[in-house]
Amino acid sequence: MTSGTAPVRVVIIGAGGRMGVSLLRLLPQFPQLRLHAAVVSGGSASLGRDSGELAGAARSGIAVSAGLESALRGATLALDFSTAAAAPGQVQMCASAGIPLLLGTTGLGPDMTALLAQASERIPLLVAANTSLGAAVLLDLVRRGAAALGAGFDIHVQDTHHRHKVDAPSGTALALGEAAAQGRGGGRPVGYGSVRGGDVVGEHEVLFLGEGERLRLGHVATERSVFAKGALQAGLWLVRQGPGMYCMADIFKEK
Repeated sequence: MTSGTAPVRVVIIGAGGRMGVSLLRLLPQFPQLRLHAAVVSGGSASLGRDSGELAGAARSGIAVSAGLESALRGATLALDFSTAAAAPGQVQMCASAGIPLLLGTTGLGPDMTALLAQASERIPLLVAANTSLGAAVLLDLVRRGAAALGAGFDIHVQDTHHRHKVDAPSGTALALGEAAAQGRGGGRPVGYGSVRGGDVVGEHEVLFLGEGERLRLGHVATERSVFAKGALQAGLWLVRQGPGMYCMADIFKEK
């Protein structure tokens, strides 16, 4: 951060979860960012704890709170990795407050489409089921691969995650399937398969199955920090954008 440049004041929503803690832990590596507030649900065991201690670091002096509306006052960026059930209200609050939002919550229902479109008219809104940079590149490759190979290839998306992951297929798997369908322009449906077990962080593979040949495109995350690092990088990009709907692939367009 150069002299005279105001830091980006970040609100982490879902601070008590896996991604929230990872974001708190990595935030000091981004000098342009400052923690403004760490927010959890009212029943969270993390409520009231010091956010630094929650991340396994020194005390930050910022206690984990449950009031998003008050936490957004004075903020310049929100990162939401909480729950699909809480997402509608949180998106509306960020839009009303004029705070750019990166929504990384998975399992969003189709009823969110209109709400997200409305919010994107007021704020920069980036929606991503997976915030790793490698996964963003994979989405683009899958879209282009499906367009190039056409209807002669069957497409199957396989995802593997830790035993505690609830949604199956994963949000990333569904995004990959959507990218494939967009690239192919319809035709046969995309198949899905999911494996849950152990402590697997996240593996995704897209198979293009043709006559006499197969193409495999995949991404493996070996540590959760890649998602947090990608989200923080995307957040820095997002605050420089105008209102609109964005995805992770958009951050590469400046390069």
